[in-house]
Amino acid sequence: MQMVSEVMTRNVQFVSPQENLQRAAQMMDELNVGALPVCEGEQLVGMITDRDITVRSTAAGRAPSEARVEEVMSEDVRWCFEDQSLDDVMQQMADTQIRRVPVVSHDEQHKLIGIVALGDLVTKTSEGTQKDETQQVMEKISHPSQPDMPKQCGNVYAADSDINAAPGGIDAAGASGASGGTAGTGGSAGSDGGARP
Repeated sequence: MQMVSEVMTRNVQFVSPQENLQRAAQMMDELNVGALPVCEGEQLVGMITDRDITVRSTAAGRAPSEARVEEVMSEDVRWCFEDQSLDDVMQQMADTQIRRVPVVSHDEQHKLIGIVALGDLVTKTSEGTQKDETQQVMEKISHPSQPDMPKQCGNVYAADSDINAAPGGIDAAGASGASGGTAGTGGSAGSDGGARP
């Protein structure tokens, strides 16, 4: 049985909650990723995706050079530990359709020590059963989410933003899909891993 430590990416780049969105977007561009962990010091406090920047900030009419990461990041981050079974993490990723899970330390600070991304699972899992399970996880994560359902307002239809909310507010399939790498965003994992550490 493989452990998270065997496939995780270490030395992950992160952004501060006080940083502006323009800098967060520049970091994503430089790193060629679609999401970044948000840390206060070394403590994981949230995740921000390219979708958060484009949709949440634009919808609020905020300029990227003025809006801060903490205004649009997702705080309900799911995470795992490096000594956790990879099977557990893959099941959580499949169940919640997330592509990245931050790895945190066991101490009270829950310091960011790495990240497990879908790409890590594809390239680093062992042969045999683990490869088959990885393929199943990929299929579940990549299954398209349902489009926003229009709701009628008189003769006008408006999208209902609550219908298609991503689990935990982060990186559901189709949310930040194609872009992304291993500096990415989290979802859920771990028996003790829950919402915000």
